[in-house]
Amino acid sequence: MRWATGIAFLLPRSGGGRHQCQHLLSSASLPGDLSLSEDILYILETVPSAAAIEPSLNTLAPLLSASSVSLALSSAPSLSSAFLLFAWSSHHRALRSFAAHNLVISFLLRDSPSSFSSFWSSLSDLRSSSIPVHPYAFSALISAYNAAGFPEKAVEAFNRMPEFASRPNTFTYNTLLSILAGKGMILLAMSVYNQMIKSDCLPNSSTYTILIHGLCKAGKIDDALRLFDEMLRRGIAPKTTLYTVILSLLCCANRIDDAIRQLQSMKENNSRLDEVACNALLSGLCQIGRIDQAFELLKLFQVDGFVLGLNGYSCLIDGLFRTRRFEEACEFYHEMLKNNIRPDCVLYTIMIRGHADAGRIEEACEFFNEMTNGGLVPDTYCYNTLIKGLCDAGLLDRARSLKLEISQNGCFPDSATYSILICGLCKEGLIYEAQQIFDEMGKAGCFPTVMTFNSLISGLCKAGKMEEAQLLFYKMEMGTNPYLFFRLSQGPEPVHDISSLQERIRDLCLSGDVLKAYKLLCAIISSGVAPDVVTYNILINGMCKAGKIKQALKLLEDLQTKGHFPDAITYGTLIDGLSRVHRDKDVSEVFEQMLKNGCKPTVSIYNTQMRTLTRRRQTSKAVLLWLDYISQEKTNSEEAETIWIARKHFEEGSLMEAVRTLLVLERNQGCANSSPYTIWLIGLCQEWRTDEALGIFTLLREFEIEATPPSCALLINYLCRAGKLGSALDVMLYSLRKGFLFMKPVGNRLLRRLCLHNKMKDAQELVHRMHLAGYDLDLYLRKSTKALLYT
Repeated sequence: MRWATGIAFLLPRSGGGRHQCQHLLSSASLPGDLSLSEDILYILETVPSAAAIEPSLNTLAPLLSASSVSLALSSAPSLSSAFLLFAWSSHHRALRSFAAHNLVISFLLRDSPSSFSSFWSSLSDLRSSSIPVHPYAFSALISAYNAAGFPEKAVEAFNRMPEFASRPNTFTYNTLLSILAGKGMILLAMSVYNQMIKSDCLPNSSTYTILIHGLCKAGKIDDALRLFDEMLRRGIAPKTTLYTVILSLLCCANRIDDAIRQLQSMKENNSRLDEVACNALLSGLCQIGRIDQAFELLKLFQVDGFVLGLNGYSCLIDGLFRTRRFEEACEFYHEMLKNNIRPDCVLYTIMIRGHADAGRIEEACEFFNEMTNGGLVPDTYCYNTLIKGLCDAGLLDRARSLKLEISQNGCFPDSATYSILICGLCKEGLIYEAQQIFDEMGKAGCFPTVMTFNSLISGLCKAGKMEEAQLLFYKMEMGTNPYLFFRLSQGPEPVHDISSLQERIRDLCLSGDVLKAYKLLCAIISSGVAPDVVTYNILINGMCKAGKIKQALKLLEDLQTKGHFPDAITYGTLIDGLSRVHRDKDVSEVFEQMLKNGCKPTVSIYNTQMRTLTRRRQTSKAVLLWLDYISQEKTNSEEAETIWIARKHFEEGSLMEAVRTLLVLERNQGCANSSPYTIWLIGLCQEWRTDEALGIFTLLREFEIEATPPSCALLINYLCRAGKLGSALDVMLYSLRKGFLFMKPVGNRLLRRLCLHNKMKDAQELVHRMHLAGYDLDLYLRKSTKALLYT
């Protein structure tokens, strides 16, 4: 009974003090939580202030449990007293419970907004009494604001915690991170996470689960995997659900070996390999086209007792369709039906897409009808799949009719629906109709996505309507708030691009102003659709094809100013466009910029750059460029040594030996590629190095690699000019056997040279061969050639 004396001392000194003390003494002898909750309620009813309630409850604390506190909360005499009790119990780990946490949230939601005001008043009372507020209490407030539809208020509550001597703990951070990730504000969530780490608040498994899920939703797969690696380095064991997500991510990132290792790690940690995890790994393998490995893994799972269900069948059938194994997919589907597993909307959608992609649109429609006749209601995604199939088949009227049917079945067309139709109409050259659909989209309250804009901009570019394409691009860029970008870029702390935006968000979070960071992101998100790299690539390609190179280069500059990073397609499109108009210096500059920015050029870009070098009579540089490229590509030590030998031959002046070495390497790899050699051949001709050009041609024939028609035509011309008519005739006969048909100057020049050098028999034999190959000699041969041949 020692605690009774303490309570008697702490209770107000009034006439009823002895009675209050006797009440607590008598209730203390009553067993159970109900009795203790009554004691709590008595204190709440009789003690007048937060300052007095705190010590009174502290004395009672050793006897209390989480359930007794929850009981008292449910019967609290007022909201303010309930909130004070909750704030006090938050300081005692043993007295916390999700029941109490959820009860307070329900109080806040029930009488909003007055209940929120009452909560803040209670917090102010505690602050006035110099009593710190535990972060657990703020977690309930933050959750309640979000549940009430006020996420900004939730961020504001988090921001105000220092005012009440409350320092966020892991649970509070997780509560806020969950809200931000759910709202798609993963940039802000990651900044808050960085603030969490710098404040020495240790993340837990839930922290990483929230962030990894958020990064996945945002499509930031690499960032999600890096965060998972960081989690493991901190010694935090993932839950089975997170393992499942990571397995799927690793498969999508083509890190199958890592996925298998994680699977083994799960087993070592005694994590049960559930159906979801098995299906995630099977699905990941199917999505990257490794369907055979998926079936091998399925056998191993089945040994451990795994039974293939609807989800498993769905991902495997989808994988078979993706790898163009149409018959096997259909057989597997029928096997599933024999096992009494009925398809759902997801599997029907897979079957519809599989048949549509195989060009069997009518069968796809039959699956759709079977689905609806069986009582299943298609969702918008299912409708979109069939609409795309109809568009791809050129059945635009049926596709548009199906769009009208969506709303009749309780669904609504979404951005993808309109984008698919716009893309289909643009492919058929129906730009006006596509623009009508675009306008209709806005009237229906459906906001265009990046894909929508990209489809229409691409259609306008292909139709040669570059001005309209640019106008649409600017409309996309400015969005619904044309003043926002100006305000952000001209302020005291300008935000010009995504990099400066990330820096601004991070700085705001580190300074504790998470609310301001939240508002900044909200403004940007609501301002419209930002063009992505694909948008810029479409417009740059259109400008290049229209010969507007200056505008294309300006778009590249704008793209980088807005914080985007040009990709291989951006650079490749520009290099190709510049090469077409023979702006060789600019080609080299863009290529160098590409390498400097760490963007890996494709083979076609290397080919274009080599053509540029050969036009500038720099074939040797073109050869070295190719050697550099293949050196980077080869990881096998034996291959690397072979390339080193080829380079040594070239540096010693033996181009033919270098080419032979490379051709042997390619033959051993089974991946012969004529492009670099024919480019060099053309370059050597232009430098009048006809012997070396002929040597490359001879090596290509030896290794049974086909030379290109342009390289053969140019070689014939230069051999004729060099007086090497026998070799020129040999190349011409090779071209006839390959079915190459040349322009008039090539054949006429060779025939005239043969005639003038008294090789009439060779000339007449060549004419006969040309006739057999399909040349119309009456039209092809010039008068001067005929005169030499027939006189």
